[in-house]
Amino acid sequence: METGSTTAEDSALLRGRSTGRRLAMGLMSSLLLFSLGLWPLRAAESLEVEIDGVVLPITVAELGRWVRSGGRTRSELTSWLMLLDAESRQGLIRLLEAPVLTQGSLGQQMLRSWAAVPLLDAFGDLLRVEDVQRVSSEQVLAVLEHLLRSKPSVSVLDVLEALPSEKVRLDLDALVLAASRWRRQMRRHQGLTASLARSKAQLLPKASAGEQLDTTAMRTVVLSAPHRPQGLRVQIWPGSPESPDQSSWVLLMPGLGGDPEHFHWLAHAIAAKGWSVAVLDHPGSDAAAVQALLEGRRPFVGKQALLERIKDLEIALHAQRSGQLPVEGDQVVLIGHSLGALTALLAGGVSPVDGLRERCNLALEDLPLTNLSQLLQCELAASGVLTAQPLTSSLRAVVGINSFGSLVWPMFQAGHLEQPLLLMGGTLDLITPPLSEQLALLSALGGHPASRAVIVEGASHFSPIRVEGQSAGGSGNDLFRLSEELVGVQPLEVQRLLSEELILFLQQVEAAEPMGSSRHLRSGSIRWHRLNRRDAARLVRENQ
Repeated sequence: METGSTTAEDSALLRGRSTGRRLAMGLMSSLLLFSLGLWPLRAAESLEVEIDGVVLPITVAELGRWVRSGGRTRSELTSWLMLLDAESRQGLIRLLEAPVLTQGSLGQQMLRSWAAVPLLDAFGDLLRVEDVQRVSSEQVLAVLEHLLRSKPSVSVLDVLEALPSEKVRLDLDALVLAASRWRRQMRRHQGLTASLARSKAQLLPKASAGEQLDTTAMRTVVLSAPHRPQGLRVQIWPGSPESPDQSSWVLLMPGLGGDPEHFHWLAHAIAAKGWSVAVLDHPGSDAAAVQALLEGRRPFVGKQALLERIKDLEIALHAQRSGQLPVEGDQVVLIGHSLGALTALLAGGVSPVDGLRERCNLALEDLPLTNLSQLLQCELAASGVLTAQPLTSSLRAVVGINSFGSLVWPMFQAGHLEQPLLLMGGTLDLITPPLSEQLALLSALGGHPASRAVIVEGASHFSPIRVEGQSAGGSGNDLFRLSEELVGVQPLEVQRLLSEELILFLQQVEAAEPMGSSRHLRSGSIRWHRLNRRDAARLVRENQ
């Protein structure tokens, strides 16, 4: 995220911000109050395009023809758009054709969520409604809902053609500037990837495939939980009797949309080395809940999900101390994926740094396309639930897989976690990108000498999630049936090395060994980087 003084160009980008913000403020109430039966018969006919401060009146139909022809129609509009370079013209076509919202039912749920606020803010930067009677937020949101009822996806051009106003102004100056700021975000991410790729990696022998996953030793207990009518389900993996006894036990929390079954591979690997593992189930933010969101049957409320997860964690910790959760160990290692990692960090007791809402305002000035976790961080900040939750005095260490929290604990400002911290991520992750959400976060919180980050080249946010059929080479029948572009390269191999790095960390924590020097490693075609706090901070500074 860029910081510092606001330039003239930055000010220009914000010219349309106030309209977008006004459109967003009435989001929740307007959707409840507006009657779709009052859909207007008249849609936008005239469009004003602003280029370099010059306002050009054209028809929406003319713009539509230009876009759908790939910019090949000849008209007055074409002459003016020739003032843009070829790359900018093609970028404009792609933007106008790109879906604002896709998959109708999910889009309708998004309109009822906090995430729609920055979406409409960004839209307001590029598109401003100007008429004697200004189009209200209710009408703009009704346009989106109306279109989503009849189309699988809604593009910017669709919205322009459907807005119930005689005049609409599209600010191409703001569009070009917004695109340049998004490119700067991407360059920071690409800079880290290039820096890591230049590191000379030590070749390690390729490990065997490991033991076949065996769930026969795993058993499930259900704990009484006032906030869970059906109880809190916990899967227990006892430590292998053939391995040395460990003084600590592991509590593992899946991320948003995750189930315990997604992490059987990790629980099995840790238990095989002697640690007992408990894996929490989180109804309401698990795979079934996200499936309901995708099908439009329920919204996602970040505040409720986080509060429920903290209660789940508190109940499990208390049950282990009282003997209701039969897991051996004097101290606990908290491991979480994504939202589970944020829960673990809050349970570590480090208070969020003052000024979170102001940092969110700055972050959302640019829609964070290369760090989508900032949307959730800011939703949680706005709801007031991001507070330290020191749930146990027996915390041994914290592990965050695809962690996030850079706005909560900014680099150079946060107080460090007293316990060892391991943060893991991948270079293909644009949900919790490693530069901000693992390396900067380690720099902020990882004061213990055993703390470290592990970054895997080619791994994504979804690499740690093992789905049905994946081990046999198939995609499986699962919520996370994703292409390689989203899952990343060789997910099974990535999972193997993640488990090895995590177990190494646990062993060094047990032995009270420090992290030592950073190492750059390679096994087969997979490269990864074990980084100490000093080198993590250096990479962040070099790629600001």
